[in-house]
Amino acid sequence: MVSPVLAKYFPRADHVGSLLRPKELVKKRIAFHSGHCTAEDLKAVEDEAVPQIVKLQKDIGLTVLTDGEVRRAVYNHGMFEQVEGMTVIPDRPFSEYVPYLPYVQLFSSMSIKGFTSTKTTGKLRRTKPVHVHEFLSLKQHVSPEDVSKLKITMCSPTWMHLRHGSEHTYDHAVYKDDAEYFADLVKVFREEVQDLYDHGCRRIQFDDPGFAFYCSNVLISGMEAAGVDREKLLDTHIDVYNQITAGRPADLVIGVHTCRGNMKGMHFSEGSYDHVAQQFLTKLDVDVFYLEYDTDRAGGLEPLRYLPLGKHVVLGLVTTKSGALEDIETVKGRVRRAAEIISEGQPRRSYEQALGQISISPQCGFASVFEGNPITEEDEKKKLALVVAAARELWG
Repeated sequence: MVSPVLAKYFPRADHVGSLLRPKELVKKRIAFHSGHCTAEDLKAVEDEAVPQIVKLQKDIGLTVLTDGEVRRAVYNHGMFEQVEGMTVIPDRPFSEYVPYLPYVQLFSSMSIKGFTSTKTTGKLRRTKPVHVHEFLSLKQHVSPEDVSKLKITMCSPTWMHLRHGSEHTYDHAVYKDDAEYFADLVKVFREEVQDLYDHGCRRIQFDDPGFAFYCSNVLISGMEAAGVDREKLLDTHIDVYNQITAGRPADLVIGVHTCRGNMKGMHFSEGSYDHVAQQFLTKLDVDVFYLEYDTDRAGGLEPLRYLPLGKHVVLGLVTTKSGALEDIETVKGRVRRAAEIISEGQPRRSYEQALGQISISPQCGFASVFEGNPITEEDEKKKLALVVAAARELWG
């Protein structure tokens, strides 16, 4: 019997989204941020980069394609910077961040006092498309039959709330509580998702460090000390997602990538998915989970026992943080072990059915910030090619 998850297309070889920018684009973005070129100058180089990025993916054998996030300085830029009611605050002080977030503690230990962020200072309204231009640009460079395999990534809807908490996420003269804030935020995200769908997009991935942070002992102990109910907050954030994805079209694939931090190869959090797996995998209404499993920081594969029927998981078994190439037999062995765990999970299923719910990918993007990770373009190609080769040997 065919697993219901196969009703939607899930490539066996996948990738998270961002790719190393061409050197000329990196130089041009540096010039733009330092005031030495215009936005039009930057866009012209971005336009040249997109077909190169598409060709790279197709030549390697990837079937789901992204634009490599070449039009962004940082992977999560977009929604919170361009929606009406949001104000970008340069060097927002860490006193307005949740103090127990792993990266806040890390940067504070490095004597960094703050980080650019946003605050909701007015009623949230989506007055213009945010990511549609990225999709339309990408769409120009593929054949009609490949359009449904294009993927757009976007920031987690709960990111600012996890980052700043109820106290500092929004002006309390604008929203009296989380319920009011999230109601408008959900509307904004639903409108963006619908607009992307109306233009032909059939694959959307939310990049969410928050769910990985919930696995961190630093965050867990910090929440306990602050009297925060971690499971209740996790349920709140899951519910925000579920309101956004509710009633989505049957042919729209929505995924969530749990990121552990990937700033120029630096990670921010560690901890087993056991801390969140049952809530995350069984309650979150998405089609596919991208889980980072490139190091021991993620713990074992055992939390996969909670993967429901009808859901798909992409195991990030190849690291983007260094150029060292993984052993293909080790990668395949971990996939087989994951299938065994899923087959014996809740509910039980055959090994073949469990294997059908799995894909593989690098653990994260290769350039979550535009400067990229400390690897070469050749390293990137070899790692993506390894993912494709392992997938072919496992699934044919």
